[in-house]
Amino acid sequence: MTILMTVCVVLVAQALTLDQLRADSAGRPNLVLILADDLGYGDVGFHGSTEVRTPNLDRLASEGLMMTQMRANCTVCSPTRAAILTGIYADRAGVPGVIRTKPENSWGYLKPGLPTLADRLGEAGYHTGIVGKWHLGLTAENHPCRRGFDHFHGFLGDMMDDYYTHRREGFNYMRLNETEIEPTGHATELFTQWAIDYMKEQSGAPEKPFFLYLAYNAPHFPIQPPEEWFQKVRNRDPELTEARAKNVAFVEHLDDQIGVLLKRMDELGLRDNTLLVFTSDNGGSLPHSQNNDPWRDGKQSHYDGGLKVPYVVRYPGKVKAGSQSDYQGLNFDSFATFLQYGGVRTPDDINAVGLKEHFEGGPAPDSDRELYFVRREGGAAYVGHAYHALIRGKWKLMQNDPFSPLQLFDLENDPQETTNVIDGNRQVAMSMKKALAGHIQIGGHTAWQGPRDE
Repeated sequence: MTILMTVCVVLVAQALTLDQLRADSAGRPNLVLILADDLGYGDVGFHGSTEVRTPNLDRLASEGLMMTQMRANCTVCSPTRAAILTGIYADRAGVPGVIRTKPENSWGYLKPGLPTLADRLGEAGYHTGIVGKWHLGLTAENHPCRRGFDHFHGFLGDMMDDYYTHRREGFNYMRLNETEIEPTGHATELFTQWAIDYMKEQSGAPEKPFFLYLAYNAPHFPIQPPEEWFQKVRNRDPELTEARAKNVAFVEHLDDQIGVLLKRMDELGLRDNTLLVFTSDNGGSLPHSQNNDPWRDGKQSHYDGGLKVPYVVRYPGKVKAGSQSDYQGLNFDSFATFLQYGGVRTPDDINAVGLKEHFEGGPAPDSDRELYFVRREGGAAYVGHAYHALIRGKWKLMQNDPFSPLQLFDLENDPQETTNVIDGNRQVAMSMKKALAGHIQIGGHTAWQGPRDE
């Protein structure tokens, strides 16, 4: 074979390979998961808020599917994030509690070698990126770029003490991949711009779909909206307390930035070939004037104010605009659903349920699935113990600290969880206690502390 013929064969092979990649990716959308932090169920317009104006999120909901009964996997940050990224219950992923920057008050360690959503989609040909808050460990082996992500631009730690200085207890956890960086500006705006930068770069390679996990730090405390946003709310609604006005402004600023992101997606031609999910990691914090109406209580609580979260899906041409569902799922179902859209076989050993068919107007999955919740915590109130909840059909068995008796609620007849009916339903309670014990035992097989420093 001549050199010219060899070159031609190589070029033809490359062209065929590129054509095949384009063909393979044609039916697979880009995947975007936007996760707010502590956004209350009642703090968005599409759930009826009259105080908080969220026109961009409202429009997103009107353009897709609103899941009205979705719950977070946990009442606090890290466990929900671990569940979303692994598709299994948080304690089975090694994260039953919050991972913090101080080891003596850290209650989780992401299981080594456990495949993440980024791992599985990356193996299927997706480019994978995370922008924003990681909150799943500071060790080298648990850096996002070593847990399946090709690109990381964000904050490694648990929370920011200031949205402008981006420090946590004096330390800088802002990174571009594994390089420490010193960005300037409000974190919400930075994360938005970094997400746009990532999508712009990926839009230049349409033959390779991408998965973007955009994890905002807002509206997690400290409640710190830009001053002009706070003043706008104060002028509009002077009857609001200062704390409430700050939170309203904080959420409205987040909504504005999501609007900036959505506009740039349209300009980049990504709207029609992108499945986008928006949700929150847990309910809003009541001590910080966040609102979870109509549900009881808030963040840290197993009452539904701590668990029920906004959940919106948009995929033009596939997900019907203006549709709603009352399916009671968990936000880690995004894991299994993204695998379905990415053409990846759903692993047998996950707990998440794929919702692709339901998103596109089909029947909801089997409603008999038990929903399991766990939170482990330290401090004087919890001293490292865990507390749990289990939902089976209309029944909810739960406690809100490790030392209180279990309560039982009939969610069908008492959705606000006002009346503990355990005394009149002992057989139901005993059956659910047995099932809960089984979940706890399975979780106990996974270590939730990392290797000890000698």
